[in-house]
Amino acid sequence: MPVLDRYRDALAAVAARTGAPLSSLVVSFGILHEVTAVVPLVGVFYAARALGVGERVVAALPTEQDSWVAQKCSTWVDEGNNWAARVGRRYGVFGFEKGAPEGQSPVIPDRIAGDVANAVVAYAATKALLPVRIGAALYLSPAFSRAVIDPTRRGFVRLFRKAP
Repeated sequence: MPVLDRYRDALAAVAARTGAPLSSLVVSFGILHEVTAVVPLVGVFYAARALGVGERVVAALPTEQDSWVAQKCSTWVDEGNNWAARVGRRYGVFGFEKGAPEGQSPVIPDRIAGDVANAVVAYAATKALLPVRIGAALYLSPAFSRAVIDPTRRGFVRLFRKAP
């Protein structure tokens, strides 16, 4: 299996170059990828709420599906609306009652309003930032691994190691 050997060698070189074990790099990337999703989601939501721009941004998005950008925006709005409804019903936020049935909605038909619109804008912005988020997670993974993951891993190993 010479192909797998090349990948193994390449991954070993990455781990050696960064000074962190490959497993720690993978865990670091996963954590940073999630953090870079949550921070913009919350930040954009509260910024849109404070500035009152959620409804205007959603209303200003193109409705014709003639370009890739318009299709992507429409997809993100639909996904964001479904996500906001799911999270809203589960936690009782965005104007939804906690545990409300699926048919109940604080949204005016054919219009996304209030905190739901802000949540949709935050969701779409987070989706649009995906390439930047991945780049940031890749760039920060070695340092995060050396500073946080490896010391935590060593502490757990020390904790569960049998005393001689």
